[in-house]
Amino acid sequence: MAMDFERRKAETLASLAAPWPDKSPKGNVDAPIAPLLDVINKHPSFFTTSSCSGRISILRQPSECPKPNSNDEKTDHKKSKKKARGGGWVFISHEAADPEAVVDLLFGKSPLPLSAVDMEGDDLVFRFEPLIVAVECKDATAAQELVATAIACGFRESGISSMHRRIMVAIRCSIRLELPLGQVGLVMVSPEYVRYLVGVANEKMEANRRRTNGFLHAFLEKVLPSSAKKLIPSAKNVQACKTEERNLTHFQAKQTIMLSNKSQLEHQKMQSDNQDSNVIYSSDDKGMHKLSLSIVTLKIAGEPIEMLFLWGHSASPSISKGMKEIIIFGGFGGAGHHARRNYTLSFDTQSGQLKQIDAIKSPSPRVGHTSTAVGDVIYVIGGRGGPTHIFNDVWALNTTKNRWTLVECTGHTFHPRHRHATAAIGSNIYVLGGLNNETIYSCMNVLNTETLGWSNVSILGDWPCARHSHSVVAYGPLLLMFGGYDGQKALGDLYTFDTRTSLWKKEMTTGSIPTPRFSHSMFIYRNFVGIIGGCPLTQHKEELNLLNLHDNRWINVSINTVGRVLWIRSSTSVIGDEVIIVGGGASCYAFGTNFCCPMKMRLNLFCTEDMFSRQVNEQSVTHYALGDKISEIIGGRSHGCLPLSGSSFEADVSANKHGYGSDSKHLCLQIKKKYAKLVKDLLKKFGWLDLTKKVYHSLDGIHICLPVSGEFYNLYQKETLTSKDKSDNVYNESVLLEEFSVNKVSIPMALNIFSLFSASLIISDVSYDKKIPSTQNVMREMVCSLLMEKGLTLEMLKQLPVRWERLGDIFVLPVTSFRDPRWDSIAEDLWPIVAKSLNALRLARQGRILPTGTRDSTLEILVGDNGWVTHQENGILYSFDATKCMFSSGNLSEKLRMGWLDCSDEVVVDLFAGIGYFVLPFLLKAKAKLVYACEWNLQAIKALRHNIHANSVADTCIILEGDNRVTAPRDVADRVCLGLLPSSESSWRTAVRALKTQGGLLHIHGNVKDSDEKSWCEHIVESIGGIAESEGLRWDVSIQHVERVKSYGPRIRHLVADVRCKAVI
Repeated sequence: MAMDFERRKAETLASLAAPWPDKSPKGNVDAPIAPLLDVINKHPSFFTTSSCSGRISILRQPSECPKPNSNDEKTDHKKSKKKARGGGWVFISHEAADPEAVVDLLFGKSPLPLSAVDMEGDDLVFRFEPLIVAVECKDATAAQELVATAIACGFRESGISSMHRRIMVAIRCSIRLELPLGQVGLVMVSPEYVRYLVGVANEKMEANRRRTNGFLHAFLEKVLPSSAKKLIPSAKNVQACKTEERNLTHFQAKQTIMLSNKSQLEHQKMQSDNQDSNVIYSSDDKGMHKLSLSIVTLKIAGEPIEMLFLWGHSASPSISKGMKEIIIFGGFGGAGHHARRNYTLSFDTQSGQLKQIDAIKSPSPRVGHTSTAVGDVIYVIGGRGGPTHIFNDVWALNTTKNRWTLVECTGHTFHPRHRHATAAIGSNIYVLGGLNNETIYSCMNVLNTETLGWSNVSILGDWPCARHSHSVVAYGPLLLMFGGYDGQKALGDLYTFDTRTSLWKKEMTTGSIPTPRFSHSMFIYRNFVGIIGGCPLTQHKEELNLLNLHDNRWINVSINTVGRVLWIRSSTSVIGDEVIIVGGGASCYAFGTNFCCPMKMRLNLFCTEDMFSRQVNEQSVTHYALGDKISEIIGGRSHGCLPLSGSSFEADVSANKHGYGSDSKHLCLQIKKKYAKLVKDLLKKFGWLDLTKKVYHSLDGIHICLPVSGEFYNLYQKETLTSKDKSDNVYNESVLLEEFSVNKVSIPMALNIFSLFSASLIISDVSYDKKIPSTQNVMREMVCSLLMEKGLTLEMLKQLPVRWERLGDIFVLPVTSFRDPRWDSIAEDLWPIVAKSLNALRLARQGRILPTGTRDSTLEILVGDNGWVTHQENGILYSFDATKCMFSSGNLSEKLRMGWLDCSDEVVVDLFAGIGYFVLPFLLKAKAKLVYACEWNLQAIKALRHNIHANSVADTCIILEGDNRVTAPRDVADRVCLGLLPSSESSWRTAVRALKTQGGLLHIHGNVKDSDEKSWCEHIVESIGGIAESEGLRWDVSIQHVERVKSYGPRIRHLVADVRCKAVI
């Protein structure tokens, strides 16, 4: 058998070396996958027998229907005499197709090179087919390893197609497209529709390319033996990521094909600068009101506006000129013939005057560089002058003398790069990431503009991966970095870097988190970070993503534009309350190169009518400071603007410009839950805790608000101002939480600890005075009045709830409350009163979870429009329709326990994934390498797909839809989660099969009587051992730990058994 395999492999490889190695009409293998085939064929256990890299095609095939013809008899007569014949390719491409070439082929004067007599009436079918590779394998073990690798890389329809004389594996996926166009001589779709189809197919071709590259990378890393890797020049053991800039450029361009239209990108007249309504509220299809801003095209005087048609340039506000001008340098585009530029432009944002600075000794033309202002000097670093010209030089522009100087730097070596990001803090310029041919950097370099020396930063904490085309801004002593491209995918993570401690931190944010992107722009406006533009493009309207740095919550603001804009590799500059956007664009194949006009939008919001309630003070709300107004966000929605006073606004401790120091009525110190006890003890020790008010939870669910005195406010404000530039002692967090005694703490130490824990002062518009009646009493009094008004017995008050659950902004009443049918007669008046007493925007009543395999929810919405909710737990966002999917808050301790595990090198299978209860902790907290999520509830799958994208873990999660006994993978997992209640025993065999042959861990959930716990554990060990033996596995099965999660009923507990399965050698 082995000898036959070697013989067939030798014959096949010899045929590949022949002049015409491929039996296809083309005569050779597809160039895009030649490296992949070469790598597979170098493996001793594989060789390829056939392949296709993926193709876009138009297929002509004989029609089974009568041809449309005015003379039917003649047509039928001719058809009866025809012999059966095959079809053929009218068009075929193994790369992205040109939409105009396809349109010309179908609709031109000589559309198809076919015989009108012989071919007229044949069907024309437009198709996209992804990669498919047939591989013969030496044995079944090698075949299973190859299939597992292919599935993990997105080729989820891969499998073993034959196990008889030859073991064959088919590597394939399902991103296909097949649509009829009509017939030869009678195309039944429009040219516009054909362009659209080609755009869709090009996107699928790009997705196919990414999966293919990922499979090649995974095969090199995991499957190919080290002896074979030596034969492949590209398999280098380096830390930096590798990529080809050509691929990225193609990726950006292909993303624009479907969405770009030349007529939409032409310069159009927009709204006047003097228009008052800069802020608009609109309603989307779901009735959700959202904020939008208008944007206007700038009127340019002086130099032609075409000089600002650029991308990859740099722009910096000129500090020395009162922040009214923007200095623009370099980039690709410009007036006339498009090319890399090296002119320096000065743009006055008030008058619209654009002039070219006649600067002395200008740098060479370039793109992808950065410019950073320090004082009255602008420093340009790096860039790309051509495929072989990547720069590491530093140029300084003195804006008062209009003189360029090439800076002679000392210190550490700074490697050439472009598409990096820079920001300045004090006299230091921080350079992060970047691209140099195939190398992507993850390092951080610092240029001291006083000593002109380069240094490398020793980095601590959560070090971000290598990236380019990202963005960085400075905020006080912090650098904030978002997005970028790591050589495989767009990134959507947000990091902060503390320049005082050299500590990186990956930030957990809430709200409407931006989609992953690169080549975008980022800016700071007061306490907001703004992100705009970037790639990949979406079909949605342009949006501005704003992060409130006071509570790390994102909000989205729609931007009203005329036509489509391509803010890719554009620049943003904040001047006062306006953001100026210069340049941006892309090459769009048949549409040519397109650029964006310079635009601006005002960021300060105007007051608008509250569309939801005129009694805002009766609701629990969060306010976001934007400009000199407050944007009120209720339940994730924008609801108008309020004056700054009386809002929930984080106190500006850097300057007491709002005058809150003397008013301590609603002052609170906001702190994360895990630090709350220590901070509360410190506040009590020094008399800073306001004992007349209640401690309460913040709306985001992850903070505790501790009421403080005015004395503490003034002290904390003063200390922060005086210690802003000090190098404070850094305490070890674990020591503070576990071994620390408050008795030994001085006042300066306490204030430093608050700073270490990122405590923030807030001023709440809601009073939590202890004298205020409890929520239960308020509800009882309000409902009592209603019952008396309606003439109903007060005995019904016994059915009022004493506790309730909160899911996001939905307050959920227990199923046992308000069950008397008489409540239904006053429901119209009852539920708004109950919601008001709870300070709730949406109110619901829990139903019993249906005893079905999908465990459907029967929650009933009582106040509110729908049940879709975003709930945060342990810093993880769970979004779902509460009326259709259950959510068990009682499992929090188990979700925390799973998140505390170290799964960094593990593959996990969750057989009952639901909306991601355990999938997300495994990925976000335990850092699992890959999670297979099995689920058959369609509503839960919808929520799960949303959640893995919202939490930026979609690339490490594979969702398998259907019965896990059919869909679950085999021999892949280090750990399997079986989180079904009351029992998951029907899938125990599936779990055993999912574990690797050497064994692993099973987390088996169950509802068990207190008296049966021991026998339940014995049953698990006996059953799992028996299943393993029947599957041919010699395992030692034991219970490693039993977790008692919660009480499920009288003398019934929810237990989780950690079952260790270990192969016996």
